[in-house]
Amino acid sequence: MDEGIKNFIKVWILAILSLCYCYYLSAKIPRGLLRLLSILPVVYLFILLPFSLSSPNLRGPTAFFLVWLGNFKLLLFSFDQGPLSPPPSKLFHFISIACLPIKVKEDPPSKSPQALAKTITTKNLPYPKSTLDPPRVRVPKPILYGVKLLALVLIYHLYNHRKNLPKNVILIIYCLNLYLQLELVLALCATPAKAFLGFELEPQFNEPYLTTSLQDFWGRRWNLMVTRILHPAVYDPIHRVSTGIVGPRWAALPAVVAAFGVSGLMHEAIYYYLANVHPTWEVTWFFVLHGICVAIEVAVKKIVRESWHLSPLVSGPATVAFVAVTSFWLFFPQIVRNGIDEKVIREGTMFVDFVKGSLNQITLGVFAQ
Repeated sequence: MDEGIKNFIKVWILAILSLCYCYYLSAKIPRGLLRLLSILPVVYLFILLPFSLSSPNLRGPTAFFLVWLGNFKLLLFSFDQGPLSPPPSKLFHFISIACLPIKVKEDPPSKSPQALAKTITTKNLPYPKSTLDPPRVRVPKPILYGVKLLALVLIYHLYNHRKNLPKNVILIIYCLNLYLQLELVLALCATPAKAFLGFELEPQFNEPYLTTSLQDFWGRRWNLMVTRILHPAVYDPIHRVSTGIVGPRWAALPAVVAAFGVSGLMHEAIYYYLANVHPTWEVTWFFVLHGICVAIEVAVKKIVRESWHLSPLVSGPATVAFVAVTSFWLFFPQIVRNGIDEKVIREGTMFVDFVKGSLNQITLGVFAQ
């Protein structure tokens, strides 16, 4: 067995054993400082574990799952907050929720017919009716994932010709690669958890290419596991503090910027795991910039309400273009500068070739019979 795979298995065995400790011991300690102190050694271990992996395709997701999602969930658990509170009745459920990018879908509270009618009237909608997603035929998830997998394979095929492609075209391909690979990896991790848990899970992505604004992109469509963990960990506490300073009307603005700032710092940490070089803070500024822009959008919506709004046909492409351009400027330079993209492409191409070769052998074996 490859040494990298052995280390990967060891890392996750240690992570699972650490979560068993949290489930059987830390959960029995009263919430607050004492439970936090009991969990801090696990938090520290989770920070160290990804350094045991050399492959960026293994180290990056492991750092995301353990250092970001896992540690944030455990820190919230110290105070009986977040998705681990109250603790699930089964150990496997606790481990899955703690270290995988999943969130169990909660059943909405039942409403009376009068209350339901009130919530769907146009005057109570948070956005003008014309900006809501229009009814459309939904493609079954397996078909959609199949199309996205084929698109990702095509992208890795294009990398064989990237020396002949303009730099901006390559960066656009990088954007598509990041989205497709991230969504497929997260979906792959969630599939067995969904099968064994037996629960309905919240979506991890919601077709970000259909976005209508920055707020819609980051809050409702892109990598929603991060959004859902930043909300209780950062947004809610800052919102409560800001309410007493600037009032409830504007408390969301500093809370939004703070959440994006923390997201930027965590992305900077993941870049450090991938490249092992000192941070340049470019990716942090990327998220701070987007946080400020989202805060401005929220403020404008509070001021103008329904009196004026952009058509989704205009705001959608403008949003995608803004995300792409700022990504070229601040998000990807560290990846390209440190050769992370070359490592990911090389390993991804090897994996695609391995799968193709395996499928060819299976096909030949079937027809030979």
